[in-house]
Amino acid sequence: MKSSRTPVTPPSEPRAEVDDPQFPAESDDLPQPEAEDGVSEDMGTLAIHPGLLNTPQDVHLPADRPLGAEALTPEQARIRAEAIARGDFSQLSDAEVMLELRSGNLAAFDILLAKYRKPIIHFMFRMVHNQAVAEELAQEVFLRIYRSRETYRAEARFSTWLYRIATNLGVNHARDTRHERSASTIYLDETDAETGTTPDVADSTPSAEANMLRRERMNAIRQHVLALPERQQHAVLMHKYEGMDYKQIGEVLKLSESATKSLLFRAYQTLREKLKDFV
Repeated sequence: MKSSRTPVTPPSEPRAEVDDPQFPAESDDLPQPEAEDGVSEDMGTLAIHPGLLNTPQDVHLPADRPLGAEALTPEQARIRAEAIARGDFSQLSDAEVMLELRSGNLAAFDILLAKYRKPIIHFMFRMVHNQAVAEELAQEVFLRIYRSRETYRAEARFSTWLYRIATNLGVNHARDTRHERSASTIYLDETDAETGTTPDVADSTPSAEANMLRRERMNAIRQHVLALPERQQHAVLMHKYEGMDYKQIGEVLKLSESATKSLLFRAYQTLREKLKDFV
């Protein structure tokens, strides 16, 4: 069963610009999953626990704000409790939804899965370059979230914890399969899953030469990003494609904000040098 509804992606904060090369739009460089909407709806992730096949796709949660960021009056607390009882989590942050799961409310897991399932599969796909593997790793990410529910402590952003688990799984997979990997298929003409647009929309009939140059450029970007040192590669993926700021990336990679800026500066400096013939 396929769904045309667009998932809600993790909120991002305004972030300072890094001196980076002029990357094309997301669908112009790293390959996208083959499925029409970016993921397969019948993936194994939906079988984590009963009822997930009916998980709502359009879920709107407030920003992943720190727990306790606002004091509630008794009346506000009563209204929120009634909303939760009805299955309405719209007033809760991600961390608060996770605490609901910790308390035994399994509907909270459906909410988090609906919000982050597709973004995590996209993130894993950019790391492993294989849709089936990306879906398997995404399933493992959410299994670990579910299994950790009873020991969860809302000390940091939920999204930071989530992407740290995903990054660690991607790193472990890359290390375990280092000698098995071969050149991945590159899907250069995929329609962008989020916008429905294709590259070079201003010219609906690009010449064969223009197509060839675009393919060469996209292939070069992809190969050079993947050739970066491990931490630099992950930082670029989170910064450029997940919209995460320095602080969030640093929390995932366990680096200070200044160290994260330095890491990204070195990565973009390398890419700018390697891609100077294409930008």
